[in-house]
Amino acid sequence: MPSRNFLALDVGERRIGLAMADSQVKIAIPFGWLENDERVIVRITELVLQHDIKTIVVGYPRNQSGEPTQQTEFVESFVERLADIELDTDIVFQDESLTSVQAEQRLAGRIKDKGEIDAEAASIILQDYLEANI
Repeated sequence: MPSRNFLALDVGERRIGLAMADSQVKIAIPFGWLENDERVIVRITELVLQHDIKTIVVGYPRNQSGEPTQQTEFVESFVERLADIELDTDIVFQDESLTSVQAEQRLAGRIKDKGEIDAEAASIILQDYLEANI
């Protein structure tokens, strides 16, 4: 079976955390972050093409009761814009409950800025997806 490359997005209003993995190794690696500005869709498209990404895994926010939130609507709207690009890439959602808390705990004492937390959260989202689906 050929290897598939994955890109995870932890979508926030200011930044988007990134992580990557492939289906052979199945280990998600933080890959930095992007400012969520007017060029972010173009930058993500460039990453998809440059790294031959076949699946984009997007963190799906919910509250502690499992209900959608205002942030859920923001993420869904972002994914609609990304889907309009019509890349040859699947876009899937993965529950992101408590991933930012886990990321902060993992990086305790080593945090340089919030973008690192976002990238670590993206890697947790991607690892959860890989473990459940690959």
